[in-house]
Amino acid sequence: MKKLMPISGIAAVALTALLGLAGSCSAQTADVQAPDFTVIDLNGKTITSAQYKGKVLFLNFWATWCPPCRAEIPDFVDVTMTHKAKGLEILGISLDTKEKSAVQAFVEQLKINYPVVLETKVQTGKLLDDFQPGQFIPTTFVIDKKGRIRDKIVRAMDKEEILRIFNRLIAE
Repeated sequence: MKKLMPISGIAAVALTALLGLAGSCSAQTADVQAPDFTVIDLNGKTITSAQYKGKVLFLNFWATWCPPCRAEIPDFVDVTMTHKAKGLEILGISLDTKEKSAVQAFVEQLKINYPVVLETKVQTGKLLDDFQPGQFIPTTFVIDKKGRIRDKIVRAMDKEEILRIFNRLIAE
């Protein structure tokens, strides 16, 4: 798997356009059990897949340099604030090659209120190997209350879509 590298200028515009084309990509993968995982977030807290049983988890692969990723973060922050008590969970998987402190500063700047893990092949790469998000980000896996992958969304999500998916899955 290729490393994701920071980009700028014309390359950023081209990537944004390409991601816009991928904006209609969404694959439903109902009834596939999600891989178990244990990760350590940026604050040093151990997080396991078992902690999310009975909840709807949005496992979001992203990077600080990715414009569509940055665009969806405020909606993730908002729905976490309003729906966490109802069973909505988000786990951010940063694919940055930056130092942990730079990603932590970004998280603090955007007031991200859900756990974020720095996950690259250089770190452990386990989530990358197990979930295989592909070459485009953002990519979000939606995992239902029983631990099954129900959706793989390869584009930025907005608040309405997040809540529509959450409300459908929490009611099951």
